[in-house]
Amino acid sequence: MNREDELATVGELGKRRGFFFGTAEAYGGVGGFFTYGPEGAALKRNLEDAWRDRFVTRPGHMEVSAPDVLPEPVFEASGHLDGFDDMIVDCPACGTAHRADHLVEDHPDSEYEDAEALGIERVAELLGELGVDCPDCGASLANESVEEFNLMFETDIGPGSSQPGYLRPETAQGIFVEFPRLKEYARGQLPFGVAQVGAAYRNEIAPRRGLIRVRAFTQAELEHFIDPETDEPPLDDVADVELPLYSAAAQEAGGGVETRTVREAVDEGVVAPWIAYYLGIARDWYASVGVDMDRFRYRQHRSGERAHYAADCWDAETEIAGDWVEVTGFAIRGDYDLTNHAAASGEEFTVFKQYDEPKTVERATVDPDMATLGPEYGDAAAEIAAALERLAARDPDAFEAATVPVEADGETYEVDTDLANFGVETVTESGEHITPHVIEPSFGIGRLFYTILAHNYHEDEVDGEPRRYLSLPAELAPTFACVAPLVTDDALVEQAESVREELRAAGFAVDYDESGSIGRRYRRQDEIGTPVCVTIDHETVEQAEHDTATVTLRDRDTTAQARVPVADLLEHLTALRAGTEFAALFDRDGVEQV
Repeated sequence: MNREDELATVGELGKRRGFFFGTAEAYGGVGGFFTYGPEGAALKRNLEDAWRDRFVTRPGHMEVSAPDVLPEPVFEASGHLDGFDDMIVDCPACGTAHRADHLVEDHPDSEYEDAEALGIERVAELLGELGVDCPDCGASLANESVEEFNLMFETDIGPGSSQPGYLRPETAQGIFVEFPRLKEYARGQLPFGVAQVGAAYRNEIAPRRGLIRVRAFTQAELEHFIDPETDEPPLDDVADVELPLYSAAAQEAGGGVETRTVREAVDEGVVAPWIAYYLGIARDWYASVGVDMDRFRYRQHRSGERAHYAADCWDAETEIAGDWVEVTGFAIRGDYDLTNHAAASGEEFTVFKQYDEPKTVERATVDPDMATLGPEYGDAAAEIAAALERLAARDPDAFEAATVPVEADGETYEVDTDLANFGVETVTESGEHITPHVIEPSFGIGRLFYTILAHNYHEDEVDGEPRRYLSLPAELAPTFACVAPLVTDDALVEQAESVREELRAAGFAVDYDESGSIGRRYRRQDEIGTPVCVTIDHETVEQAEHDTATVTLRDRDTTAQARVPVADLLEHLTALRAGTEFAALFDRDGVEQV
């Protein structure tokens, strides 16, 4: 299937079968916004639950749920107001705004896969060198200005002279700003992780390609707080997992993907230990939720494309319609976020680290002369005193000059060093306050959802007729089983409805279908990825009179069938949902498709 066909097929299936569709289509729709339909909402929820199980529940991390809107100072401190930009170019003829680096990447003569890493000036040059035209009207974009465009949605918090705020562009900041409280829930012990699954918003310049580039999407993020000096990942758990790695060095040298085990990648210095650990954990998880490992790689960010907060970053990428699409970012955020929020808020974003043995150290101290600072600096005096204390701890050499510069209430003041009463004292300490570093796996649920649909879509023939089906893992399928009477006979319908209610009461997601021929009903379920159909026929009803009723189970992928007692149905379906019985129950070799 070629690129255009795969995108069209997934989009058509998504709309027709209720997986996803454009929002507010009755009003003409709006670019970059999608609604998940009944099948899609269930698949998305199951995907999120699978993520929680692997990245939150099993490792024992915490989960929070923060608001979608946060006040402006949060994003000033995080750097998003200044550094969360994309490259925009406006067409001089039709006025349409385009993502400039994407136009460069999409040009048939372009050799660049990640033009964002080239920088804004080079991208502007390439628009002319490649002869890039406006995709909408065909006008030349050569010599047009390329500008930075901030991707955050701004809003007002409250009426009147309200407080400015923003829809969060990532869920992470809702975790970082609560660190002083969250560390208490972790009893102040590193390492610990805090996860969040929720909506994020980015005002994309040119949304495109279905769910791949949208303006409202769901993230599943884990912020793993560690002591960078002592905390090491349990690499033995994933040491032999093979990783398809496309390093920055390989990209720059024109090379390709190289496969290494986690242990080899760490020992050879290709991947940092904590990142390698999560790449190993995630690689097996991707396979378990239906990502085709022949269409998957890990690509390292080059220096020019890393986010403002990242010391290093690797993306998990899946191939969809001939293009590589980022579905997860694994970033070393260091102490960037906690340090910035501490400086901006004045709160403590540290953890107390107990020494094995007390230590005697020299510590810089200040005792600001408030009798002089008060009259001279007025309301700013208290903040100046606090700034002097922070400066002494951070840079004691600054007090060697006659004056020291400090910031208070947004202004810089030159304070006489004598007024600080700077000194050095010898103290015995039982520990120290450290700022944890952050390792962040950030998953895009919508892109993974789209990948799973694309990678699990298949076409074949059954009885000479074309069939389309989704080979979704049982734990993700929106509907696990469909109960269907062979024909719409009252006795069969009554028995089928009884089985349906029993399965639903046992916690199975069960559909019921009595419309059309049994073959047509099977095809409908195949197309939405239902793993098993339970068929009630006349034999079932006749056997029920003697408490020996059996039903037919039909396997979606092979269409193989097996007859099982109704009394054992729950046991069989439980095993099938766990993925432990398909091969045993259904003869997958030489079966006749039905």
